[in-house]
Amino acid sequence: MKKKWPVPRPTENAALRAIDRARRPARRQVPHVPALMAALVDAVAQQDREGICLASHRVVRAAAPEVGR
Repeated sequence: MKKKWPVPRPTENAALRAIDRARRPARRQVPHVPALMAALVDAVAQQDREGICLASHRVVRAAAPEVGR
């Protein structure tokens, strides 16, 4: 009986190699903390749970760039 798993996917391997060779941006541009805090305050005022989560995570990443690396 032949082995059926894992199925070889040459396109997946080629995509991963291409990503490894691709240039990466030197630095991401993130909005300033006061603008992000204003977005967080707006999300809290509108009781937008997803907006609160997104804005709070962006505030932390902007304030401390080493988070999430």
